[in-house]
Amino acid sequence: MRIKFAKSLTVLAAMAVGAGTAMAGTTAATAAPAKPCVTDKNLVPSCGVLWGAAAGGFTTKPRDVELKNWEKLSGRTASIFHTYHKGDEAFPTKAEIAMTSDPANPRVLLTNWKIAYGSNWAKVAKGEQDKRIDAFAARIKKTYGDKKFFLVLNHEPENDVIAKKGSGWEAKDFAAMYRHTIKRLESKGVDNAINVMAYMGNEKWMAQSWWADLYPGDDVVDWIGLDSYVSAEKGYYHYGKFADLLDRKATGNKGLGWYDWATTKHASKPIMIAEWGVYHRIGKPTDKTAGYNSVLPELAKRPGIKAIVYFDTKNDDEGNRDISINSTKNNLAAFKKLAANPIFNVKIG
Repeated sequence: MRIKFAKSLTVLAAMAVGAGTAMAGTTAATAAPAKPCVTDKNLVPSCGVLWGAAAGGFTTKPRDVELKNWEKLSGRTASIFHTYHKGDEAFPTKAEIAMTSDPANPRVLLTNWKIAYGSNWAKVAKGEQDKRIDAFAARIKKTYGDKKFFLVLNHEPENDVIAKKGSGWEAKDFAAMYRHTIKRLESKGVDNAINVMAYMGNEKWMAQSWWADLYPGDDVVDWIGLDSYVSAEKGYYHYGKFADLLDRKATGNKGLGWYDWATTKHASKPIMIAEWGVYHRIGKPTDKTAGYNSVLPELAKRPGIKAIVYFDTKNDDEGNRDISINSTKNNLAAFKKLAANPIFNVKIG
């Protein structure tokens, strides 16, 4: 969401045609670029935007099965497979390894780990969960080799902050936990993790005095991430389009919007919209097409964004929002049109 040098959508699309993750039936409307869009050592695409998803959220259904179903529904293979883990859960799982080892459908794992589960950030930072970190390091080296993957530590930390001295959950404790974990993994030879700092970007949290204390440092962060959503229902919470989830400002309209903050304060970091979606309340089907149709124009104006990852679920964590792409036939048609765009034809290098 930051970066000052904007490119037109036409240019972005032309650069992106070619190397593809688009599934059969997807056609490109522009000529092939001189060079295909490929990812570098930090999985940043040379052109275009990485396309990903987490499907089957807040259900007990297997994430790999749900993603494959979602890919068929949307018409495009996801370049990014988003999963979630906590505490001592053993991952990458067999399913995650299989999904990201499929030569016919190349995917990169994006996994979120709540490492402080059953503990707290301050204790992790002090080394009290080093056994947990070391076990993950050994497992990832054994099962994943040198294959690159995205690692998020405790996504949306704002929501977990307890701004009370000694709580173990202060913003500064999060930053210390993050730094300690990444440095510990590196000391154990894990050099294939691409680290993502994933914010909520909510107005309430951005206005807190401690918000800036969350950032653990450019040396341990490779990508800046954002988890943010918009409502398709006019008058309902966070009604808007893709730009609205990118540009939320601290309550009181103080300071920069999230995208401008990231591109200004951390201009060297690529941006991942690590979770996004358009929702309506369950039982109130609403047209989401304006939200889906607004994505490409915003990507054209915001070259800092290098990946977008949809979070698809019929029920959110509050149990009253439908974020699925197929809540109506028109919504699915609009989403499939978005998914078919050649800007998302990026080859995993």
